[in-house]
Amino acid sequence: MKMQKKIPLRQCLGCREHKQKSELIRVVKSPEGEISLDFTEKKPGRGAYVCREPGCFKKVIKSNAFSRAFKTQVSADIIAELQTELENPENR
Repeated sequence: MKMQKKIPLRQCLGCREHKQKSELIRVVKSPEGEISLDFTEKKPGRGAYVCREPGCFKKVIKSNAFSRAFKTQVSADIIAELQTELENPENR
């Protein structure tokens, strides 16, 4: 019998659905406290995941989910930067 590889699941902060890790975008708070998008999924730090759909990102902003997930206040500048990066996939 061949064992199947376990597929990692993560929960989206917006819609709260469990999805495959590869389908979500990771937002990470580094040990230094810097918050950024992690497209490589390898940056060190606390991660939070969001669907690639704009509606989920809007829910996260409205519910202040990033601040709760990272246990710190996330500035509006960082949110705007994240939103710009998500809306422009060619920057990756």
